[in-house]
Amino acid sequence: MPITLVLADDHPILLDGLEAILEAEGDFKVLARCLDGDHTLKAIREHKPDILVLDIRMPGKDGLCVLREMRAAKLATVVVLLTAEVDEEGLTEAVRLGVRGLVLKELASKLIVQCLRRVYAGELWLEKQSVSHALEKLLQGEAGKIEAAQVLTPREIEVVKHVAIGLHNMEVAKRLFISEGTVKMHLHNIYEKLHVDSRIKLSRYAQQKNLI
Repeated sequence: MPITLVLADDHPILLDGLEAILEAEGDFKVLARCLDGDHTLKAIREHKPDILVLDIRMPGKDGLCVLREMRAAKLATVVVLLTAEVDEEGLTEAVRLGVRGLVLKELASKLIVQCLRRVYAGELWLEKQSVSHALEKLLQGEAGKIEAAQVLTPREIEVVKHVAIGLHNMEVAKRLFISEGTVKMHLHNIYEKLHVDSRIKLSRYAQQKNLI
C-alpha cells in the first residue's frame, strides 16, 4: 500500500516539482494538491491521507489555522511542514498542534522523501539546519507529551506525573482527591498500556516524554 498524501502550498510550480519527486519513488500517492487553507481542510476530510505536506504561509487560512481546525476535528492525518523560513514561535505552536516533521523548501528535494518515510513510521523529523539546539529540545519535549496523550487519558497522565516524582499511592490519592483504590486501578491500566512493570520504568517513561 502506498503512503497517501495531500500537498498544500500556494506555489503551483513547487507542487509540480514535489509531486514529481514523490511519484517517482513508487511508494507515494498524491491524492490532492491545494493552494489555500480552506481547500486543504476539505481535501483532508474527503481523502483522509496518511500525511499532509503543509506550508505555514498560505492565503486565507494559514497553516497554523489549518492545524488548529484539524486538531479540533480530531483528524488523524499526520502533518509535515514544508516552509521557506522558520519562525520559532510559530514552529513551537505547530508542534504543540501535532506537526511531526519540518523540512525547509531549499532542502526539500534532498530530504522530503526521507522525512515522509520517517514520519510515516512514527518518528519525529526536525531538519537540523532549521532549528536551534534549544528549540529542538523544546519541540522534542512537546512531541513526547503529544505521544503520551495519544496513549494515556488526562487522569492517567496526572497519576504518572505524581508517581514519577516518588509519591506513594496514598499521597497520589490525596493530591488528586481520589481513593487509593482508584490510583491502583489507574496504575494497572497505565502499566498495561505502556508495557512497563515497575515504578522505576514508569518514571523513566515520564522523563523520556517530558512529563516531569
